[in-house]
Amino acid sequence: MKAHTHETQLTITPEKALNFLKEGNLRFVNNLKANRDLLEQVNATREGQWPFAVILSCIDSRTSAELIFDQGLGDIFSIRIAGNFVNQDILGSMEFGCNVAGSKLVVVLGHTKCGALKGGLDAAQIEGLGMDNLNHLVSHFDATIKEIIEEGEERSSKNSSLLERLNQQNVKNAIEDIRKQSSTLKKLEDEGKIKIVGANYDVETGVVTWL
Repeated sequence: MKAHTHETQLTITPEKALNFLKEGNLRFVNNLKANRDLLEQVNATREGQWPFAVILSCIDSRTSAELIFDQGLGDIFSIRIAGNFVNQDILGSMEFGCNVAGSKLVVVLGHTKCGALKGGLDAAQIEGLGMDNLNHLVSHFDATIKEIIEEGEERSSKNSSLLERLNQQNVKNAIEDIRKQSSTLKKLEDEGKIKIVGANYDVETGVVTWL
C-alpha cells in the first residue's frame, strides 16, 4: 500500500475516509496488516503530506491511532492529549489538517478505562499529589461529570458505569466544542467537505465502536 498523494487525496470523500478507518480497525482486530513499504512511504512523503483524516485521541499508550486503524506514514494527522478534549491549539491543528492540508474526516476517539477520566472522577485525591498542571488537566472533565452523575451516585473511578458514561459523553462534548468553537470546521462540515465523528476504542478487545 502506497502513501497518499495530492491526486489520491482529492478522490477521497468523507465517507470513504471513514471506511478506510473502519477497514483498518478490522484488520487490526484480526491481526492482519496492509502490505506497506514504510521506507518507500518515507520517500514518497518527503516533499509533502496528504493525510485523509485528523484523529484526536488520548495519550494512553494503548491507543496509537496509526496502529489501531492500521495506517501508514502520511495517512493521518494524529493529535493526542490526555482525555482527548478540545482546546484552542488543538482546534488550530484540526483547522490546518482540514482546511490547509485537505483531510476529509475529524475523529474524536475516546477509550475504555481512561486514566485521565479516572483522574477527573478522583480529583480530590489527584489534588493531594501536589501536581499543579495535572490538577488543571483533570479539571477539564468536571463540568461533564456534573452533567451526567446521578443524585446519590458515587463519584469515583471505581464506579465503572459512571466512568464509561463519562467516556462517551466526553467524546460527544468534544465534538460539540469543535462545532461551536471553530467556525472553519463547522463551515467545512456544513458544506459536506468533511465529517466530524466520534468513536470509542475498547482496550480489552481492540475494537473501535463508532458513536
